[in-house]
Amino acid sequence: MQVLPVSLVKNAAQANEVKDNDCDVNLVYAAKGGRGELDTIAASKNPTIMFLRHDSGPVYLWYEIAHPHFLRRATDDYQQPDMDVWDIVVDNYDEILWRMRSLYGLKNTLGTKIVAIGGAGGWGVGHQHGPKNAREIWKLDIRPVEYKELEPMIKKVRADEKAVKLAKQQTDEFLARKGVSLHTDKKFLVNAFLLNMVFKQLMERENAPAITVHHCMGTIMPMSQTTACMPLNFLNDEGLMAFCESDFVVIPSGILLRYISGTPAFLNDPTHPHDGVITLAHCTGPSRMNGKDFEPTEIHTHFESDYGAAPKVNMRKGQVITNLIPSFTSKKWIGYRGKIIDHPFYDICRAQIDTSIEGDWKKLLTDMQGFHWMTGYGDYLREVGYALKKVGIEFQNLSTT
Repeated sequence: MQVLPVSLVKNAAQANEVKDNDCDVNLVYAAKGGRGELDTIAASKNPTIMFLRHDSGPVYLWYEIAHPHFLRRATDDYQQPDMDVWDIVVDNYDEILWRMRSLYGLKNTLGTKIVAIGGAGGWGVGHQHGPKNAREIWKLDIRPVEYKELEPMIKKVRADEKAVKLAKQQTDEFLARKGVSLHTDKKFLVNAFLLNMVFKQLMERENAPAITVHHCMGTIMPMSQTTACMPLNFLNDEGLMAFCESDFVVIPSGILLRYISGTPAFLNDPTHPHDGVITLAHCTGPSRMNGKDFEPTEIHTHFESDYGAAPKVNMRKGQVITNLIPSFTSKKWIGYRGKIIDHPFYDICRAQIDTSIEGDWKKLLTDMQGFHWMTGYGDYLREVGYALKKVGIEFQNLSTT
């Protein structure tokens, strides 16, 4: 974080200078002065956080009147269009920190470039809303790559002796890693490393930190003679962002959670909430869920096809997790905190976790919308909710305590 020189604001002209500063966040220490200067700064293109003093002292005017005078304009209704009560902090710099973490995530999510192999889509009715909202709300720069372009790239790398030799070497190194076991044909893993090379070529060409694959349970498999599950795992473990199914209803939540937390996000299929528990699963997921350490990983076939290579990542029992559930229309997201109870091996997608629901699980059962979820290590519900307010999306936090 870079802190620019502090500006002293005593009048309208100085407030206008601050408003036009080239920065990402305005941190206002509101002491004396009129409401007009604060209104000017709040109307900046940049988000504003107001810091007031109580125990840290000295206590001054705006600690007394920020709510009735600045936010409500001496009425009973909120009148301030650019800030609300959650943009004002008293004494506690930890409260500043998480808000800045949220705004960092939001700023980096907006305008993210993402390669979309097979084009942009969405699960179910989400295909009508997901790509449109991803572009309009999140300003995502979606770079489509059609399969007619991808297929010759795959053929070329598979015919390249040096590339094949490197893929075999990478496979041996991967299988030698502690905690990794192979339960499918090794050739599928070699082909996965070759496919990974193609994905990285596309990302580098578009200068994109993210990629997603449409029709990953069909079209890409005969071309690559493997599944896309492992390349997505590799890319996430490298610190990039990789999502299956090209579901742009949920992908923005993965990008936002990734930038807020600094760690990978796990796109998954939920099951049916019951008795405070739910199972989450998908046939790909990051192995380095905390951004550093590799979780034990078994390599099996992709579940639905019983083909290729897919990671069963045995995520850490007892780990606190954030779960995000976007609606198909993106008008509302649900979020809750949970813990990983177990990493079983049911006849569902390979990477799977039984998790607790910390909050009103019956409310989750009745209010759940959309389909795919996004899950990450740690508790970042405050940050997500704060960011969503800035883009006009309702956030229902089921773990408010």
